[in-house]
This record gives sequence, structure tokens and C-alpha cells, in this order.
Amino acid sequence: MSAASSVADKAAANGKPSAEDESPIHILWINAGLSCDGDSVSLTAATQPSIEEIALSVLPGLPKIAVHWPLIDFECGPVDGADTFIEWFFKGERGEIDPFVLVIEGSIPNESIKPEGYWCGFGDNPETGQPITTSEWIDRLAPKALAVVAIGTCATYGGIHAMAGNPTGAMGVPDYLGWDWTSKAGIPIVCVPGCPIQPDNFSETLTYLLYQATGAAPMIPLDDQLRPTWLFGETVHEGCDRAGYYEQGQFATTYDSPKCLVKLGCWGPVVKCNVPKRGWMDGIGGCPNVGGICIACTMPGFPDKFMPFMDEPPGGKISSSASSAYGSVVRRLRSITARTVDHEPKWRHRGDQLTTGYRKPW
Repeated sequence: MSAASSVADKAAANGKPSAEDESPIHILWINAGLSCDGDSVSLTAATQPSIEEIALSVLPGLPKIAVHWPLIDFECGPVDGADTFIEWFFKGERGEIDPFVLVIEGSIPNESIKPEGYWCGFGDNPETGQPITTSEWIDRLAPKALAVVAIGTCATYGGIHAMAGNPTGAMGVPDYLGWDWTSKAGIPIVCVPGCPIQPDNFSETLTYLLYQATGAAPMIPLDDQLRPTWLFGETVHEGCDRAGYYEQGQFATTYDSPKCLVKLGCWGPVVKCNVPKRGWMDGIGGCPNVGGICIACTMPGFPDKFMPFMDEPPGGKISSSASSAYGSVVRRLRSITARTVDHEPKWRHRGDQLTTGYRKPW
């Protein structure tokens, strides 16, 4: 049995709608972790596909979708409006909107390390009137979700809120649920890091999972940090327009230079991220593409392992010195070659004599 069939069968056994079924796949989006909501804001710039194309199910083969995301569910209020927004999450807990994909934005604080209060919550408990903590919602919903997706570096690995010295004990979703956790459909936690998220990276990942739910795609391929491999399989350096300057030992000393940014603090040679290749919006922008160094925001060790920012990374002096020595030789040799190949061949000329080397076959 193929991975696609296996996942589709598991999803079907847990209520996945068929093509003829009108029941949608719901997306329950919790943005009440420790977060700035930057990932939600970033996603509004997605174009491949856009969030509108996902929400309206206009992509070929995409199932009917119902998105419950605070940023676009403008008709609903917490307790008043066209309907009660938080009620959809209670319906998910009760199994009334099976299947659903749970999206989590923001890092998860440790609610057990203090005697009073709470770090963050999402809606109120109707029985007590007290806030329901974000971690409690994860406990309630994750076991019933078709898939759990962590959006942004805070949700994936803890991010800025999980820095050394923080009082919240913040962590990413895999740290909270367990790195070997799988959904009832057998899907591991899907981590799409970025601070904020590159918009198309997330919309594409979400679309993949929706196609997987219909049986149209195999099990989503993830690396050992639970990132989609096709998005995070190469380094920033490998996709960077400035990589050729590194090879030639040419390094920027100011931010208005087009040369390699390693000496200004760029971590691109070791960071898994596709932003230089993909750009930020419609292929335009992206940190090194516009003169910004890579500060490693897609990596599990961000930010602690990559500070102080704007200092040359460890090993950078050795590698850049070696590259400078090697590059100076390469540049001289290439300049010689460039002078010869930057002219037309000698047999291209006016006159009565043919000098191309052509010989008549008869």
C-alpha cells in the first residue's frame, strides 16, 4: 500500500470527506501562543497559493475548506457576531467538525512553573468564566486533529520567547507534544519555521496537507527537525545570488554592496532556508537579496546560538580568508579567459576567403 493510500485510508476512517461529501475540512487556527502575530500578517502576502485561494477552495482537486482564523473571520467576535468564533474550537473538541487541521502560532509557555495566573489563553471556559490556556487547547484538540501544523519559529522551536533567561519556560509545539508525536492519521507535527514565516512556504505546506487528506499526495516529507524537506533541504548560501562572490573571495564591508555578506554577520552558509531563492512576495525580496544578513531565524537554535547578530560567524574568518586566497587566483585566471571569450571567433569576418574550417563533401 502506498503512503498516499495509507494516509488517505486513515483519514477516511476518521471522517475525511469524499469528493461527493459536502462536509468541509476545517482549519482551526490558534494564534494565542506567545507571539506577535507576525506569521498571520505575513501570510496575507502569500500568492503561491494565496490564503484566499485556499479558503475559497478554488485550486483544482482541493476539498471544501472552512477556515477559522482570527485574522479573516471578521464576522465573528469572541462571544458576539454572526456566530461565536470560539465555539468552533469546542466543536472540534467534541468531534463535531471532524476532520480538522490544527494550526498553532506562537510558542507554548510552561503553565506548571508558577503558583498563580496563566501565561496565555484563548477564549473562556463557559462553565467557570476563566480563560482556557493555550496549552490546554492543545491538549484538547491535538489528539483529534487530522494534522498539527506549527507556523513560525516561535511555534516550531520556541523562538525569541524561549531565549535563555526567559521566565515563561516557552517551547515549541514538538517540545510540548513530543518530537515523535503523530496525529490520528499518522502525520507527524509539521514545522514551518521563519520569523516571520515566508508566506508561500506556509500556504504551500498547508495546501500539501489538504491534498494529502484527499489521498492526492503521499505522506509529507519532513527532515529531522520536522521541516518540509523540499522547502528546507538547502542552505541560504546555496540559493543566494551572492554565493558567487564568496567563491571568488569578494566580501561586502558595507550594506550597499552586492558582494557576499558573511563578513557582516550572515549565517547563510549553514542555515536551512529557501528565502534567497524564492524571494519574499512574488519572487521579490528576501533577506540577502535586499542587503540583509541571514540571522538564522528558521533554525531550532535561534536566536541564542546565532547571537550577537552582525558579528562574523565562528569560522567565518578562516573560511573567508581561505576563500579570499583561492578567489584571488580564480579571479585572475577568469579575467584572462574572459578577455578571450568576450570577442567573436577570428573566422567571423568580411572578405572573399572562407576560414571557418568548412570542407566541401564533394
